[in-house]
Amino acid sequence: MTHSALGTARRADARHNVARILRAAVTCLGRDPAASMNDIAREAGVGRVTVYAHYPSREALVEAAMVHVLAEGDEVLATVDLTGDPRDGLRALIEAGWMLLAQSTSVLEAALAALPPGRVQDLHAGPEQRIHDLVRRGQALGVFRTDLPARWLASVLHHLLHGAVADVAAGRLDPADAPRYLSAVTLAAYGATGA
Repeated sequence: MTHSALGTARRADARHNVARILRAAVTCLGRDPAASMNDIAREAGVGRVTVYAHYPSREALVEAAMVHVLAEGDEVLATVDLTGDPRDGLRALIEAGWMLLAQSTSVLEAALAALPPGRVQDLHAGPEQRIHDLVRRGQALGVFRTDLPARWLASVLHHLLHGAVADVAAGRLDPADAPRYLSAVTLAAYGATGA
């Protein structure tokens, strides 16, 4: 094998290991937000040295797992049709967003515990921008209230989603009811007209 071919094979192996480690991190953190680097290495079928070669700390790996989950979620949210009535778009985003959030709650919990204050919110900038843009359009069309800033209204939905996750975890809310409740409360908070 030539030096060039060997280098290409090593890079391919490294990419494969990174993908395995990320999948293992999402799986392990999904089961236990306090999962260790050892747990993740074992799940990935690689040694700790390999994990640390790609992620120098648990915080770096937790952040990478959160970025991975958000990127997958963004692909799903990007398919939601937001071109029609903003109220319908909001309901569709809540439905899709709830399913994604319910699947990644433990990864989010790990990120909140491991990352510096504000970092998780920074990572959510893309999904929050999608909601912000929808709210602005709803305000321009006169179906959402205009006495409060769109950024604040988008933040309200973010907090409601995370509150619903906490209520589901505490047994106070049936997960099947969450999207309907979230839509009703959010539309009321947005002062949706003609809903």
